[in-house]
Amino acid sequence: MSDDPSSRHDRIRHHPTPGGSNSLGHWTSARHPLRVAFNYVVVWLIRISPSLKLKRWLMRRLGMTVERGVSWGLEATPDVFWPDLITVEADAIVGYDATILCHEFLQDEYRTGEVVIGEKAMIGAGAIVLPGVEIGAGASVAANSLVTRDVPPGATVAGVPAEPMGSAGVKSGDASDEKADE
Repeated sequence: MSDDPSSRHDRIRHHPTPGGSNSLGHWTSARHPLRVAFNYVVVWLIRISPSLKLKRWLMRRLGMTVERGVSWGLEATPDVFWPDLITVEADAIVGYDATILCHEFLQDEYRTGEVVIGEKAMIGAGAIVLPGVEIGAGASVAANSLVTRDVPPGATVAGVPAEPMGSAGVKSGDASDEKADE
């Protein structure tokens, strides 16, 4: 895990797009259509299965690195094109409807990057993690956050884009501050 909050860009591979149209128009030259179709069906099963054991088994069939005790919430979606670039370490939790992306289709290129979710890390419901991001051990991502940078071990991030949360103590300007001043 890097201390540089923008280091995800250093881990992303750039793939130029042939021709004059956008990279999504050339997705079939990026990944074989039968592979993507297979991945799509397996991802669909992962999303709807209530069995964590089955989810972990299916994710491993996609080439994901999934360690013991991983909990993958209902409707959570691993990358359909490059699921093999995802590592989920022991006892991590990926919440309901979270999305882990390992690719970005852009106008002149597409990009791919590994995503690592550290041991005992937690990703909240509806969060989106972008390619190349590393989420440290014991880190927490709040619900509906967009993770565009690495999350250090033990940190809590929230928002769009996700930013570190303040301490659990009282923030200046809170009503409790005013009572304390009386």
